[in-house]
Amino acid sequence: MRYLILFLLSVFFAQTSHSQIYEVGVYAGGSNFIGDVGATDYIAPNTAALGLILKWNRSPRHSWRVSLIYADLVGKDRESDDPRRIARNYEFDSNLLEISAGMEFTFWDFDLHTSGLKVTPYLYSGITAAKHDNFYYGQDGEIINEETSSWAFGIPMTLGIKSNITNHFILGFEIGARYTFSDELDGSVPDGDFEDQVSIGNINSNDWYVFTGFTLTYTFGQRPCYCNF
Repeated sequence: MRYLILFLLSVFFAQTSHSQIYEVGVYAGGSNFIGDVGATDYIAPNTAALGLILKWNRSPRHSWRVSLIYADLVGKDRESDDPRRIARNYEFDSNLLEISAGMEFTFWDFDLHTSGLKVTPYLYSGITAAKHDNFYYGQDGEIINEETSSWAFGIPMTLGIKSNITNHFILGFEIGARYTFSDELDGSVPDGDFEDQVSIGNINSNDWYVFTGFTLTYTFGQRPCYCNF
């Protein structure tokens, strides 16, 4: 194990010495859910979301990006504008852990090795995998926990803006919607040993969730020799 750690560290510093540039930092914001239970507002954070972000800047216009974000997902029918949901009065509170990887594109060049203040909007997309609790609703609307969890894959669609605030720190603000290939995050479609239980809502519409928050990253590495791709 000791030799493995030394090998990984040597690879890391070798990459840094060959003039690459990296960013590592934190994400802090809020989350909201859009599905068959709760409100359907697109941007309405109602619980906290915290995470870590790593970026590998491949050019002044694009970066590879990986993130790990933990959040609560909360849905309450009584906060909906739909009278049918208000009358039903279901609600849930579920944990979610998301791993996301993809590419970030800036609208304008964002070269941190040139002087002066830089501000640019950016887009991010890729793929996500979100681990969530499994549960369903009893006849009286009570939550019945399945004591299991599942992974929901999805596509992130993020729009943000970022700026360097010092020589090494970058502050950003972003809104990121996640379209998932699952309809199980809110317990509306039981599966596995519980798939014979009653489903609720629209079974032809998958779940969404949205992260709204700030990123703060620290950049390090020597002046890069950017690749032409």
